[in-house]
Amino acid sequence: MADSPRGPEARDQHSAGRYLWWLVVRQRGRAAAGALYGSLWMVGLMVPPYVLSRAIDEGLAPGRMSVLAGWAAVLLGVGVVNAWLGTMRHRTMTRIRMDATFRTVRALVAHTLHLGAALPRQVTAGEVVTIGIGDVAVISQTLTMTGPGVGGVLAYGVVAVLLLGVSPLLAVVVLLGVPLLALLVGPLLGRLQGVEARYREQQSGLAARLTDLVGGLRVLGGLGGKEVFAERCRREARQLRRAGYRVGAVTSWIQALGVGLPTLFLAAVTWLAARMAAQGEITVGELVAVYGYAAALVVPVSFFIEGGYDLTRGLVAARRVVRFLQLEPDTADGPEAAGADRAPEGPAALRDPVSGVEVVPGLLTALVSARPAETAAVVDRLGRFADSAATWGAVRLDEIPRHEVRDRILVADNEADLFAGTLREVLCGRRDRDERAIADAVRAALAEEIVRGLPEGLDTPVEAQGRNLSGGQRQRLRLVRALLADPEVLLAVEPTSAVDAHTEAGVAARLHAARAGRTTVVTSTSPLLLDRADTVCFLVDGRAAAVGTHRQLLEEQPGYRALVARDEDGPERLRTDGGTALLPRPVPTTAEEDAR
Repeated sequence: MADSPRGPEARDQHSAGRYLWWLVVRQRGRAAAGALYGSLWMVGLMVPPYVLSRAIDEGLAPGRMSVLAGWAAVLLGVGVVNAWLGTMRHRTMTRIRMDATFRTVRALVAHTLHLGAALPRQVTAGEVVTIGIGDVAVISQTLTMTGPGVGGVLAYGVVAVLLLGVSPLLAVVVLLGVPLLALLVGPLLGRLQGVEARYREQQSGLAARLTDLVGGLRVLGGLGGKEVFAERCRREARQLRRAGYRVGAVTSWIQALGVGLPTLFLAAVTWLAARMAAQGEITVGELVAVYGYAAALVVPVSFFIEGGYDLTRGLVAARRVVRFLQLEPDTADGPEAAGADRAPEGPAALRDPVSGVEVVPGLLTALVSARPAETAAVVDRLGRFADSAATWGAVRLDEIPRHEVRDRILVADNEADLFAGTLREVLCGRRDRDERAIADAVRAALAEEIVRGLPEGLDTPVEAQGRNLSGGQRQRLRLVRALLADPEVLLAVEPTSAVDAHTEAGVAARLHAARAGRTTVVTSTSPLLLDRADTVCFLVDGRAAAVGTHRQLLEEQPGYRALVARDEDGPERLRTDGGTALLPRPVPTTAEEDAR
């Protein structure tokens, strides 16, 4: 897109029609050139019949060979020029398609980034895939009607003028017949829009189902639910196939009429012109010209029908794109708000009024709940991924410019995406990191053996979502990425849930050492991790029921003791006044390991 600005574009997304028009306006020069080439090419198709009629009447019939040769040379020149015009029209239409494709894709990607964490809560992955692959291509194809559409109208007018010079009756037949052909296809185009819209919706649903199936294949296998889920997918696939048959039935009629009706029309005009030639009302050359005009009109008529078909499908696709572009993030953007407050200058406490959780700066705080969703909800509020009255210092988070929150507070979700690329790129993200910083983060997450075990170390390619890694490896690499970002506040959701007890103990010790003096929040029910926390907040029904150290809560809170005692990997039993509690074995810190 040579004429596209580098920044985000102000697009018209009020309706499907206005979005298509915006795509045309954004490349108005190219669209005008395509319309010009298309018009000249269409009009050029009407010139050969006229030249042939003159060659027959003025050269062949009277036997004047020089005149015949002259008209033959003119016919050759017209053919060469028209071939060039057709080539330029096709090239221009291809550029228009590509521009519309990239412009729409860029708008979708930009809006996806704008939605952020709100995206999966408002639209399924299957819907995004269907829009990004199918609907974008349909919209781009629709824009190619800008060239032939204008040219078809001009060609229609040129033929009318030429036929008036031959026979007013033939001119009336042609001028009335062409609009009639378009009207006959109109009802089918309306029906196509309905069945196409339903088909697209079912296609998105099935794509979402398949995405869920692939993403949860291991879990389904462990639960024995693969066959149940597969049968549901097969059932929806059969429904989609039936919907596709309905679309195909309507499409086949439109395409059949697009070819058949112009052919019947050509036959009728040729029959009428032949009778007039036999009766001496027109010459043989004029008969050939009329046949040529009618045959050439088949092209614009077909373009009219095909353009209506493309426009119908394009409106359906554009409606889905516009609906996606109209989605709004869950929280308002702070930077543009008048009088937006600034973030605290230095470390400050994070408070969540909903749960009563208060995160003291500079400490490692652990959130514990029998329902992991409750602690994850607290993290979402403290990280400004959900609407809330959470505060940072004396300022509400939703009143601070979003970019400031994102620069200083990092939410490390256990299911965060891993993008395809080398391991170094996956870990470093958008910022370059030196080898020492990478090595420290890898060591803190106890991921050295992961790097050593890969063929090319940090330069080993990692597949999308880390498909060539195990679950425990993916989790530790997510932690490496979070530590390497070195945020002022790190909010980590279940950072050690997929690793064994020995690895978890090492990660807990090194995480505490690596984040010393920095604000860190983790959600977990593992005693190995909780014992390393400076403060533990025990949540019951989403509210903070008790706050203290791990050992204090074990002694004072039976509910807490019962919850964390379910993790029996590597603990030692300790008799307390409240009964038998589980405490982790001491794990050496990084400094202690280095001293050894």
